[in-house]
Amino acid sequence: MISPGSRYVALGSSFAAGPGIAPVLDKAAGRSGRNYPHLVAERLGLDLVDVTYSGATTAHLLTDRQDDAAPQIDAVGPDTALVTVTAGGNDLEYIGSFVRGSMMNTLAKPATILGRRVANRIRARVSYLRDDSAYDAAAGRLAEIVREIRDRAPSARILLVDYLAVVGPATRPRLDVPLNEEQLPSIALMADRLAGVFATAAEKSGAELVAVSALSKEHAVGSAEPWTTGFTLRPPSLGGVVPYHPNEAGMAAVAEHVVQHLQAQ
Repeated sequence: MISPGSRYVALGSSFAAGPGIAPVLDKAAGRSGRNYPHLVAERLGLDLVDVTYSGATTAHLLTDRQDDAAPQIDAVGPDTALVTVTAGGNDLEYIGSFVRGSMMNTLAKPATILGRRVANRIRARVSYLRDDSAYDAAAGRLAEIVREIRDRAPSARILLVDYLAVVGPATRPRLDVPLNEEQLPSIALMADRLAGVFATAAEKSGAELVAVSALSKEHAVGSAEPWTTGFTLRPPSLGGVVPYHPNEAGMAAVAEHVVQHLQAQ
């Protein structure tokens, strides 16, 4: 168990940062004061350094600057006791493909007024699937991040926290999300493959895995108590949400599973 007052560094992309969830601590990063790292730190009394950043790829965690922010790994030092990592989805354009497909299908509806050919051209702009090498590469990069964390903080516990499920058994094509019966299974397959990336990286690197993806499928879009948002063209500033991202309940659920994992070990 991590002792109260210990240094906790949170690394990751938007599924850790919490865009659209109040209060907003960093608008550019889309970082919320109620994301799962903040909730975990509050629950366990940890000294949190949260460098999560919406849109981050594994390269932004390891080597690349993002806007004016240094590579996230620079926040890890010898006194770090806990590190959580939620990244890799942007490497595969997972949520990006889901959003673009939903947007194109939504825009294609009024486009049918101009003709089926125009509507079909709009729909055809999104490719959902990636080949095996893309998933293998993402797993390798996550494992590399773990190795770099271990070099910088040899005593730290390192948790790979994967992505909340957006698509689950209750998610209905056309009704809950603007994808059809052929498109939605492709997104579900991408989500399953991304969960496999985390499992592979944990096995390769020896990091601990918190597989919230499997635990949350009953709380996907279309369920009675979703932990992620659905699709809308309305931005949060106008009363909308950031599409296909954790909501407040989802962040609380991830935090609970991380705490339970830490307390059980």
